[in-house]
Amino acid sequence: MTKLKICGLRRCEDISYVNEFQPEYAGFILSKPFWRHISLDELARLRIELSDKIIPVGVFVNETIETILPFAKYLGVIQLHGDEDNDFIKSLKEYTNCEIWKAIRPQTSSEINNACQGCADKLLIDSFSKDSVGGTGVVGNWEIIKSAEITKPFFLAGGISAENIKEAIETVEPYGIDVSSSVETDRKKDRDKIKKLINLINY
Repeated sequence: MTKLKICGLRRCEDISYVNEFQPEYAGFILSKPFWRHISLDELARLRIELSDKIIPVGVFVNETIETILPFAKYLGVIQLHGDEDNDFIKSLKEYTNCEIWKAIRPQTSSEINNACQGCADKLLIDSFSKDSVGGTGVVGNWEIIKSAEITKPFFLAGGISAENIKEAIETVEPYGIDVSSSVETDRKKDRDKIKKLINLINY
């Protein structure tokens, strides 16, 4: 069964929606200046409300290990979405028992193959944009994913919605799907959109 991560949770209402529909992972943006960013205190408060059956994922972009570690005690997964390299991941693993995911925004299959040689536990393959590290809502190039020699479990991100999630799963066969903007209305998580996506992923 394909896993689901709903990212960019910010409000108590968001937590109530994921608790109701039980995606496997709940994502929190923990780096500035992204508009979905939340603070350490906000993460702690939301984490208390989150179901123990859902794994919390913290998303960081080019942060220091010292910055990441205070958040780590509230997380099951640390997702690195910037330019962090293998040495950084190895060092981070010395300080935390969290799983480490590395996000990549590949333009070629070889970039995916190279990422598979790294020491991250899982990959997140996002769509490439020269202007943003993620959250663009733009669908990626699934053909380069299909042609890559992928040896790690990976999440597919980038423009996945109710309209294309079945096609994404059937075409790319990811370990999991990552969504954020497609389950929002007016920049807020939308219960009905989450429900619809959950129903589709469990077809």
